[in-house]
Amino acid sequence: MSASDVVEEYIAQLSRWGRWGPDDELGAFNFTSAETVRAAVAEVRSGEVISLTLPYDQRGPQPGGFRSNPQLITTATGTDHVAGAQEQLPWGPAKGFGYADDVVVMPLQCGTQWDALSHIFHRGQMWNGYSAAEHSSAGAKRNGIERWCGRMVLRGVLLDIALLRGVAALEPGYAISVADLEAAVQAEGVDVRPGDALLVHTGHLEARRNRWGDYAGGPAPGLSLHTAPWLAEREIAAIATDTWGVEVRPNEVDRFQPLHTVALVHLGIAFGEMFDLSRLAAACRAEGRWSFLLVAEPLPITGAVGSPVAAIAVR
Repeated sequence: MSASDVVEEYIAQLSRWGRWGPDDELGAFNFTSAETVRAAVAEVRSGEVISLTLPYDQRGPQPGGFRSNPQLITTATGTDHVAGAQEQLPWGPAKGFGYADDVVVMPLQCGTQWDALSHIFHRGQMWNGYSAAEHSSAGAKRNGIERWCGRMVLRGVLLDIALLRGVAALEPGYAISVADLEAAVQAEGVDVRPGDALLVHTGHLEARRNRWGDYAGGPAPGLSLHTAPWLAEREIAAIATDTWGVEVRPNEVDRFQPLHTVALVHLGIAFGEMFDLSRLAAACRAEGRWSFLLVAEPLPITGAVGSPVAAIAVR
């Protein structure tokens, strides 16, 4: 069977287009509800809060070119104030008042981030069959990241595949299989429920931190394309990893990011990339408890196809 046949076969078997009506823009977040939020909150026991977000600064993982790291531009500074340059403010005399202000310039997907359902197209269409032409210079008319605001309060489950394999980090090119996912579920004694966010720890980010090299787009461990039926069956709302692109690279078939095509475009699953899972993995290992409350709201940037996120796990 050709690569094209494999991808198209999965799409034919698994696609959820139309499942929640012709106007749906939530995708797999239809599996979430007030009940799933209450279940997520019930996972909090110690009250420990763990950040899952990389710093947004010039030391980030982007090499430039396709995407750059964030640039912080100061427009008013403390040194201005001390030097007396703020004696006359836009609103009148300063009278001892001083201030700092700044601007950040950054691609919305340069660090820890969510892919929106408008981010990837397949044969001219995005999630739920909307035309790729619904995205223009004005942004996404359909499936913009803002559609998920208020939805990213989820029960999270960490599957630690690095621990399962007895390594600090999986080798680049390692394809995480259904057998790996099932073995991690069994070893951890955790259940994966509809509406959950599945976080997959590979150790790849720890291995590359501050010496990023080809982390952004190069060879990496990640989910196999052939996990798509398992992800569909589990009815998860979101999946996030500590890698640049969630799925294994090099890709297993002669298609760029084929799991994105199947699971994001046709299953409507949110993809979270470059989540910093190191502290969370250490905490889960120490306590032997692998589920938690995940709060990971995107910025409500109307029409955006992705968003930075200040993600936290609350245990």
